[in-house]
This record gives sequence, C-alpha cells and structure tokens, in this order.
Amino acid sequence: MSSAGKPLLGGIEAGGTKFVLAVGYSPTEIIERHEIPTRDPATTLAQASEWFEGQGAISTLGIASFGPVDLDPSSPHWGHITNTPKAGWAKCDLAGYFASRFGVPIGFDTDVNGAALAEYQHGAGKGASSLAYITVGTGIGGGLVHDGRAVHGAAHPEMGHIFPRRHNDDHEFAGICPHHGDCLEGLTSGPAIKARWGASLSELPADHIAHEIIADYLTQLAHSLIAMTAVEIIVFGGGVMKTDGLLERVDRRATELGAAYFPGGSKHKIVSPGLGQNAGLAGALMLAADL
Repeated sequence: MSSAGKPLLGGIEAGGTKFVLAVGYSPTEIIERHEIPTRDPATTLAQASEWFEGQGAISTLGIASFGPVDLDPSSPHWGHITNTPKAGWAKCDLAGYFASRFGVPIGFDTDVNGAALAEYQHGAGKGASSLAYITVGTGIGGGLVHDGRAVHGAAHPEMGHIFPRRHNDDHEFAGICPHHGDCLEGLTSGPAIKARWGASLSELPADHIAHEIIADYLTQLAHSLIAMTAVEIIVFGGGVMKTDGLLERVDRRATELGAAYFPGGSKHKIVSPGLGQNAGLAGALMLAADL
C-alpha cells in the first residue's frame, strides 16, 4: 500500500519485441517501469517476475498481451497466448504463470485493447464515445472501445488481417503473413516493409513510393473502421507510425476516400497517441485496477 492507502498495482505490456513492466497506484500514477527483451517464455516470464518481486507486494496484475490470445473466461485456456507466429510462445499460459507466482487476481486482454482503453479514458479519446487504437510495428493490431468497454466477439478483433485493395503501383509483393499472405499486416508491418524495400519506412527517402503505398493501405483500415463502426477517434501508434509525415498522409487520404459522405463529419479524427509510448502500459494498469 502507498502512504495514501492505495493498493500497489502491477502492469505488463507484453509485446513480441519487449515486455514493459510497471507498478503504480493508478494508470496515471506509474511509480517504476522497466523493459526486458522478449526472449523464450521461461526466460522472459522469470525475469519479469523477479523485477516485480523487487518492487513490493502488488495487489493485482494486469496483462495487455500480443496475440492471438484466449479471452473467453469460461475457457480452460483463458489467459493463454494461442496460435501466435512468435516462435515458442504458442499455448503460453501468461495469466496462469503470474497468478501462480504471485497469488493475486489477474486482468487480461490484448495489448491493443489495453491501449485503446487507456487512450479512451486518459488520452486522445477524452470526451468521445468511441475510439480505435491501431498499432503498426512488428505486426498490426487494433482494439475498439465503445462507451468505455473494449469490443469482444467470439474472440478479439484482428484488424491487421483484413485484405486491402492493392495500390496501383504494388501488385507483385506477395506479403509475409504466414496465414494470409498479402493481408494488411503482410503488406504494411515493419518486417513487410523491410522485406520489400530492404529498409524501414523511416530510412527510405521522403519521395520513395513506399510512403504513399503504406499510407494508402493504413488509410483503408481507417476508412473501413469509420464505415463499419462510425468510430469517432482513430489512434495510430507503433514504430512504423514514427515515420515523419505518415500520420498526416493517412489523415489526408482518409478525407479523400471519405468523399464527405460519412454523417459523423468532423467528429471522425485520426490522431497520434495522447499517452505517447505509455498507452499499452496504462491499459495494463487499468486492467489491474478494474479487478
């Protein structure tokens, strides 16, 4: 407990590249944070646990994880990573591991749902009724929040696996998704960009056609979200989105594709994360706080 009597919360943003760990008294009161590389499950989870054990007794733990994951509370595999292409992590029982290690309640959701919840309540979505959070990095994922709740169906959304209309100057690249080939993730993720052009998007010249192609594909996701859900705020985060001018390209192209048709008008906004790099971590702490 803190000096003010608040319980100490633990949060994990479990990513395919790194785990970001934190303890705090609320999603906006982070006391300590720490990053470790995502190695094999045994090494990574042990290192994460050792760090938490050095921070004091946590009351609850929230995990916002890369996926796919099992979110069905009635499933015997709830809290597991499922059929991820991340080597060694398929069927990993994340929630069970930490519940056994610390004996505390565990909150569990996807990393993008966590980020969407945090941005909705504490970041770019303040005052809005709905928000989508899209991360564009090693993979592409998306979470949708409506009236304060993350949207779940039979499982969680997999927005990175839609099939965009191919750009006029892009018909030969087969895509790298092991499941769907040239889905959005297979064409537009960081590894896809590097496989196609030999460099990250930010390393390519400003006049390279890659900037136009990647913006066009990401815009198609934004357009589809607005058309299907009437979402107000779309937040784009992740490493690829740090490329100078990319968000602005997506915003301009979305206006063109929308053709002044959607009745939401100016309520539809495409923005960067209000919480910066802390969106996923704040979401994990929200999952812990809600237990």
